[in-house]
Amino acid sequence: MEIAIPQARIEVPQVLPLVEKDPEKPSLRQVFETEESPLLRFAHGLTGRREAAEDLVQEAFLRLHTHWDDVSHPRAWLYRSVRNLALNHLRDHRREADEEPPDTPDDGHAPDGQLARQEAAGAVRLLLSELPEQDRSLLELKYHQNLKYEQISHRTGLSVGNVGYKLHHLLKSLAENLRRLGIESPEG
Repeated sequence: MEIAIPQARIEVPQVLPLVEKDPEKPSLRQVFETEESPLLRFAHGLTGRREAAEDLVQEAFLRLHTHWDDVSHPRAWLYRSVRNLALNHLRDHRREADEEPPDTPDDGHAPDGQLARQEAAGAVRLLLSELPEQDRSLLELKYHQNLKYEQISHRTGLSVGNVGYKLHHLLKSLAENLRRLGIESPEG
């Protein structure tokens, strides 16, 4: 006796390509007009030099022009190209970067900036010396020994939540006291 086994019909889904070509690809001129400024900012952020950023973006657009028919997503291609060009530039010009200052001033290296940092450090030391020993100990464990809240909790006997609460309020109080002394954060 033969048993008939029904044949199952398996439907195979159509596999779509991962990257489809955009049927309405913008023109090179449109890409240039919309992406030049953001790419310049991006390149300047990577290199720290306006002239280098301009050169890198120009080179990326020249390369895009050469490969225009092969590139389906020009914006992504440009950003990747500028990133790679910037990394090559930084590697090739490492010695120059060490010798010349970047376009944006770094207040920490200017004489006035160094003096301000020294004043701020002195004020922080003064404020820390005025804290109760337990509070100084918490700050020491967190910021000098780089312990996590749970580790600090085990050492001090405080709950993890209490460690976080105390550290938060200690830092907030220190920041307020520094502001009263006329010392602002670099962001403010």
